[in-house]
Amino acid sequence: MKYIVSFLFIFCFKLSYSQVLYLDKTFSVSKKTYTYKTVDSKKKLKFDFYKPTEAKNESPLLIYVHGGGFSGGKRNSKNAVRFAKQMAERGYAVASVSYRLTMRNVGFGCSTKYSDKINAFNSASEDISLAIKYILKNKRRFNISSNKIILIGTSAGAETVLNLVYVYNNKILPKGFKFAGVVSMAGAVTSVKKITSKNAIPTQLFHGTSDKLVPYDIASHHYCSKKSNGYLLLYGSKPIANKLKKLGKPFYLYTVKKGDHSWSIRPMIYSKPEILDFLYYDVLEQCERQIETVI
Repeated sequence: MKYIVSFLFIFCFKLSYSQVLYLDKTFSVSKKTYTYKTVDSKKKLKFDFYKPTEAKNESPLLIYVHGGGFSGGKRNSKNAVRFAKQMAERGYAVASVSYRLTMRNVGFGCSTKYSDKINAFNSASEDISLAIKYILKNKRRFNISSNKIILIGTSAGAETVLNLVYVYNNKILPKGFKFAGVVSMAGAVTSVKKITSKNAIPTQLFHGTSDKLVPYDIASHHYCSKKSNGYLLLYGSKPIANKLKKLGKPFYLYTVKKGDHSWSIRPMIYSKPEILDFLYYDVLEQCERQIETVI
């Protein structure tokens, strides 16, 4: 395993105490389901809110966005529920959000129009923004810290959260709002040119080099040919990390040699310590590290 750490500005040291908030299990967890409206007010969607029940202070909020090719997947899948509970036990509030599945009965392969794929990214980003707006409007009820909202996404959800942070023109969230961090599991963006010093945030990226659906480097979505309707050039985890490195901004790139698209979900199961480490040191403590791990 190759493990490289570059400290940009602040030196951070591992804590040796027992029961560290946000790293160790400390709380019991309660769950409640809420409904929010899409732009079309007739359409309503839900999110499950997991709360660390004994937390007295405002909690950092993790927004989890599931995968499924914008045609399937569930906010309350077995893996999503387990992950949300595990994070809430450590002091994070977690909202696992449903969004419109615009590619249902359409597909998301090489025959799907380029414009429909872009619309899927933006529609999901819009819905997640509306869910966050609802939570911010009811901030006291949820007891969350509005300046510590972190996005986490898997596969299509990872494409959504990266699009939301770095590409999407957000007119829903308050002016000047900025996410505290983002975790992407097998995600990509349509352009790295839009990643700037101004909008860059701590970014954790998990990706297999042999992912045949969402490219690790620069390639077309699903590796479609240029002649296909669904040709869409994507910039995966490697070029995103390279851009952040060039900008001197914090990132945590976790590369799996010959890893396939199963690494869109495997980090939630097998790499939780790395996620906890990133959230604690790079997002909450703002250590501003640049980390590259290869397994």
